[in-house]
Amino acid sequence: MTTTLVLLRHGQSIWNAENRFTGWYDTDLSAVGEAEAAAAGRLLDEAGVAPGILHTSLLTRAIHTAEIALAAAGRSWIPVRRHWRLNERHYGELTGANKSETTARFGADQVKVWRRSYDVPPPPIEPGNPSNPNTDERYANLAPEVVPAAECLADVVDRMLPWFHDAIVPDLGVHGCVLVVAHGNSIRALVKHLDDVSSEAITDVEIPTGVPIVYELGDDQRPVERKPVLQRALGDAAAVAAAAKAVADQAANH
Repeated sequence: MTTTLVLLRHGQSIWNAENRFTGWYDTDLSAVGEAEAAAAGRLLDEAGVAPGILHTSLLTRAIHTAEIALAAAGRSWIPVRRHWRLNERHYGELTGANKSETTARFGADQVKVWRRSYDVPPPPIEPGNPSNPNTDERYANLAPEVVPAAECLADVVDRMLPWFHDAIVPDLGVHGCVLVVAHGNSIRALVKHLDDVSSEAITDVEIPTGVPIVYELGDDQRPVERKPVLQRALGDAAAVAAAAKAVADQAANH
């Protein structure tokens, strides 16, 4: 029996538009992001992809993307599960900083290492950072040792996979189709696992905002068909490629 897993990166956020490192900070969608979310929902509807349950992170930009997309798809009624393990990567002390100013301060090479290497996190967040998200009430009941001070992508893989195996996989068996609305790095972590992407190659994988990516999975919870992640995206291929390039250009330029 095959099941369907749909991965959707949230639409553009206000801090994305302001070119700031966001991570666990809770910024909402911009107007562009809201439009991207609605377009994603229409793509799901047009493709006949009908999620039976939704999984999101605890961050508003993912929650609102899911709400808008499901409304556009006519599926606002499906059950919802939220978990911090689907949160974006924690950017540590970079949280809240303007990306261009950070590059000017530390140099493009160092910032590239912090942003794109697989296993090198940025500096840990300081308690006095005005954008420190770690004291947010949504994390109040977590054990202190699981709340990160900074993360690399390897850390995101480690904390995300238990939710995939313990929550998403069982829901695939019950509902047949699961929608996961999350973030660039938590989705890249899932893609790394699903497609068995190497630690070196995953740094070059781009996840466009507001584009549903559809996996058909077999009984082993692996893709039935092996192909590049962007070939799994719904919508016009040229538009998907352009959206991925926009993400890549942002990373290259900051």
